[in-house]
Amino acid sequence: MSNEILINITPSETRVALVENGLLQEIHLERRDDISYVGNIYLGRVERVLPGMQAAFINIGLSRTAFLHAGEITPPPNELETALDDADSELPVPPIAELIREGQDILVQVVKDPMGSKGARLTTQLSLPSRYLVYLPASTSVGVSLRIENEAERARLRGMVLELLKHDHDHSEAGLILRTNAEGVGVDELRRDLKYLRRLWARLEKRVADGPGPGSCIYEDLSLPLRALRDLMHSGIERVRFDDGEALQQARGFAATFINEWSNRLEAFVGPGPLFDLYGVEDEIGRALRRNVTLKSGGHLTIDQTEAMTTIDVNTGGYIGTRSFADTVFKTNLEASQALARQLRLRNLGGIIIVDFIDMTDEEHKRQVTRMLNQTLARDPARTTISEISSLGLVEMTRKRTTESLEHRLCEPCPHCNGRGWQKSVDTMCSEIFREILRAVRQFETGKLMVLAAPRVVEKLLEEHTGTLAEMAEQLGTTIRFQSEEQYGQEQFDVVLL
Repeated sequence: MSNEILINITPSETRVALVENGLLQEIHLERRDDISYVGNIYLGRVERVLPGMQAAFINIGLSRTAFLHAGEITPPPNELETALDDADSELPVPPIAELIREGQDILVQVVKDPMGSKGARLTTQLSLPSRYLVYLPASTSVGVSLRIENEAERARLRGMVLELLKHDHDHSEAGLILRTNAEGVGVDELRRDLKYLRRLWARLEKRVADGPGPGSCIYEDLSLPLRALRDLMHSGIERVRFDDGEALQQARGFAATFINEWSNRLEAFVGPGPLFDLYGVEDEIGRALRRNVTLKSGGHLTIDQTEAMTTIDVNTGGYIGTRSFADTVFKTNLEASQALARQLRLRNLGGIIIVDFIDMTDEEHKRQVTRMLNQTLARDPARTTISEISSLGLVEMTRKRTTESLEHRLCEPCPHCNGRGWQKSVDTMCSEIFREILRAVRQFETGKLMVLAAPRVVEKLLEEHTGTLAEMAEQLGTTIRFQSEEQYGQEQFDVVLL
């Protein structure tokens, strides 16, 4: 099975699929009227400072003001290994009123897209990524991605970068982070990346010096196809297939500058049908929007997203095992650990995640399930933290979220149930209609009413509640007519005065 990146482009939407060993692992999409702002740098203006929240609202030219916390204004710690974590620095954070003031213009970068009713999340700790490096203008430290675990390789990379900076007398000091992609590269590649980042930062400084107005975008990140080459491409990717000629030409120009050694892996897709259909990506996206995920053993996961967290419930389903109940539970949890790691990436689930594994009494089984979960999540580019399995069989974890989940990007709340996933039963609606009839007659003292409702509701009223309706009409001294409306949802009805 091959590892490939598939890039599908239509007039309204661009999609990137990462396929590893024949399985879809990640799906990224960008719509013309719904783009991501993460990584963009703006000259913002402080609209409000909230000392009680240690935060401020910044106008960056978007429809909603963005949010800046005081902890994102203070300089990053000198030890960049700490800066790679999301945890707040242990250094004391000064009161925000001492850091910024209302009406002040400030250079900020988006670290999290607007989600729901919340504006974008900002930082003043600017960073510019390239293929192998991240440039930190406000820092002086050199760090290495924590995903490069080999100590000798970490030391080699750090040494090369320090040597490059030592002989770079033409530029002021700045910090650098060696990205995971830098593993195994030579000094020439790092020098090329550093030169590019220096030029880019110089252009941005000039743009700021030219005095653009507040809310101006100073730097915009690459388009989705080019970001895919920068962030997803590695030696294990055998080819990148494009179904759009113009995008392929742009990608080849980018690759010639940054990943020339892999330029021959970029190719046009010419086939009888759509690119994503050939690889079954469309079907996988459809399955990723379902609540249940079937495991090969017959068990399943049930995934529910809420405003506060995502819950994942593990069930044995039809799997009965061949040995003992404890063995059945263990094998199901083990398989679930692998499956849920893929689902987190595929569905782009982030924030707080609670996994309800099937209860295990064997401590060794718990350790193996936790170990498997950690191993499979190690391949996830998003940062995760995982707790041990609790006495209730629960695992608490967090996954870094910068954009909305796949479900929130592709779906909207059901207009009939308002996103609850449930709707009132026909019997419940019949009772509500009875109450509304009583209310209408008492309020308006009318002699004739018409009830408009969904066909199933009207059918139930006329077939099973005829006696009740006759008694009600006689007691109220009114005539009640019913009319089915095909376009009405089950919870929708109207009582009309005639």
